[in-house]
Amino acid sequence: MIAQPCERRIVIRHRGITIADTTASVRVIETSHPPSCYLPPHSLVEGRLLPSPQRSVCEWKGQASYVDLEIGGETLREVGWLYPTPTPPFRMLAGYIAFYAEPFDECLVDGEPVTPQPGGCYGGWITLHVAGPFKGVTGGRFW
Repeated sequence: MIAQPCERRIVIRHRGITIADTTASVRVIETSHPPSCYLPPHSLVEGRLLPSPQRSVCEWKGQASYVDLEIGGETLREVGWLYPTPTPPFRMLAGYIAFYAEPFDECLVDGEPVTPQPGGCYGGWITLHVAGPFKGVTGGRFW
């Protein structure tokens, strides 16, 4: 698993509203997953993040906190997660927010629409530039 700066343009839109737009994300690549993009907090253009009580633990990155997003009179529950105090190898993720692609109308990487990673609990973004099979797909037995 690695985390690396990513200059590809990441855009998230919902109901015609641009929620995030950045060329300064951090991309996390882990075995059997498409990349997850962690966005800097200042890239949030519209909407308001609210803390969720949901928590999880990654053996590599540490404890994750989840967020809800208020946008256009709608609250999207647990659409993103962050590591407030990640482990030292993933320090660059501190405060950056990763979003699931599925709840949003449009997630783009350099203008290319993203396909959400299957499985419901996974946050990877699939584009033409990554190859599977990925954890969560039908036939991904024992993952």
